[in-house]
Amino acid sequence: MPILKRGKKYWVDISAPDGERIRRSTGTEDKAKAQEYHDKLKHELWQVARLGKIPDRNFEDIVVLALREAEGQSCFINKQIYARYWLSVFGDRLITKISGEEIADNLPSFSPAKRCKLSNATRNRYRSFIMRAFSLAVKSGWVTTVPHISTQREPKVRVRWIEKDQARSLISSLESEWMKRVVSFALLTGARKGEILSMKWESVNLSRRIAVVTADNAKSGKARPLPLNDEAVKMITSCNRDSDYVFSLNGEQANQISRGEFSRALNRAGITDFRFHDLRHTWASWHVQNGTPLMMLKEMGGWEKLEMVNKYAHLSTEHLSKFSGIVTFLAQSDVEESSKPALSVVNY
Repeated sequence: MPILKRGKKYWVDISAPDGERIRRSTGTEDKAKAQEYHDKLKHELWQVARLGKIPDRNFEDIVVLALREAEGQSCFINKQIYARYWLSVFGDRLITKISGEEIADNLPSFSPAKRCKLSNATRNRYRSFIMRAFSLAVKSGWVTTVPHISTQREPKVRVRWIEKDQARSLISSLESEWMKRVVSFALLTGARKGEILSMKWESVNLSRRIAVVTADNAKSGKARPLPLNDEAVKMITSCNRDSDYVFSLNGEQANQISRGEFSRALNRAGITDFRFHDLRHTWASWHVQNGTPLMMLKEMGGWEKLEMVNKYAHLSTEHLSKFSGIVTFLAQSDVEESSKPALSVVNY
């Protein structure tokens, strides 16, 4: 039966020319309109199969593409939030009928859940999600172009890091051995908090001096190795093996650090405006200052794009120092000037 009723609305059940079975809601309770929808859909499927026409796709279809790609990423929950919002805006509309201007006009500016205004950075994440959905639609041959939506201006990237003597003071100011291990490991490897707390012993190979951040725990959704130096190996060796997790707490996986203890240690060490994630900034800053190439740092830190690492580039002056002596003028003394031979006058 090509048209059937489910609940209050009619659905279509069609076999496409290529054999694909399509079952979809018509979105209407009117049987005549449902029949019209059925006939139009069947005609479009014939055009796609026989004339090579690009198939019409609903917005729901490209949201599914974006969510499938994001599965397994640590930010998947956030992307589900973005998906629900955009579905509430565009529903099952045809993607060919959605313009960049319409998307820009519907970028959210307020969070009902948190009852606060959204920052431009958060609005850009909503933008990135729908842009990625359209990009995947282009790759699938469903549309030919991605709508243009300008990014929202964001404040300058904050890079907060501390010197090594401050880091030692911070660690010595922590109260528990567990927090000292976690903070030290963050400074030694640049691992994110979630990556540290979710690390299992099966991902650590001390003989090869490596720990692996698995794909399901990495922010990018891609696994990466963490090279372990002597101090990092010593740090891991001191951890208890009473759990599957390297940095377990009382035999269980820790879901969070002790924020109160971290804050008190910062006060004792005289460090202000510093967060746990700034330990990662500190690790990256130390690397750049010691000459680690930005491309290598990108791989070690698990950043997806090189521009994410460029915020540390100003901390390296090695590539500039060889040019620093080209322009001089204050070093020329009067003695040097007087030591030059005088011009002689020749009479002919």
